[in-house]
Amino acid sequence: MSETQRSDAPASAPTAWGEPRTRELTWYDPMQIAAQVPRMSGVEFLGRMRDGLIPPPPIAGHFGLDIDVVEEGRVTFVCTPDESGYNPIGTVHGGVMCTLLDTVCGCAMQSVLPQGKGYTSVEIKVTYVKAVRGGSGPLTAEGTVVKAGSRVGFTEGVVRDASGAVVATASSTLLVFDL
Repeated sequence: MSETQRSDAPASAPTAWGEPRTRELTWYDPMQIAAQVPRMSGVEFLGRMRDGLIPPPPIAGHFGLDIDVVEEGRVTFVCTPDESGYNPIGTVHGGVMCTLLDTVCGCAMQSVLPQGKGYTSVEIKVTYVKAVRGGSGPLTAEGTVVKAGSRVGFTEGVVRDASGAVVATASSTLLVFDL
C-alpha cells in the first residue's frame, strides 16, 4: 500500500473477532524493474528474476509468488497462500487463483518474446475445479504457450495443489506490442 492507504482493523472490533493479524509487504520500485524489460529477451529477463538478479514485481509479494522454472514457452510459479487471501467461507479467494493463473499465462508469453517486445492480457478464462483450503499446501502453477503470434498470443495455465490435484485452469489471450 502507498503511505496514504490504510487497511487497519476497526478501533473497536468485537472481542469475538479475536486478535487482529497484520502482514508487512516490502517491494522495489516497479518502474525500475520495468525499465529493464526492453534490454533483454523475455526468457532472459524472467531467468534473471528467478535467480534474484532482478527484483520481483510488487504483486509477487502480495500473493507470495515465486518463479520456479523458466523455459522458452513454459514457466512455473510456486505459491503458498496465507489466510490473508481467504474469502468469507474460509477458502482461498478465487481472485488469488486468477492472479496466479494470469501471472503464469503472461510470463509464459513473455518467455518467448524477443528483446524490445512486451505483452498485456486481453482476456483470461478461469475454471475453478476444486476449493483451495489452508491445508492444501503449496500450489504449483504452470503456464505454457499455445501460439505466439507477432501481435496476439494464446497461453494456458494450470494450478495444482501439493497432492498434484488440479485446482484451477485458465486460457488467456495476450496482446504483443513494441516496448
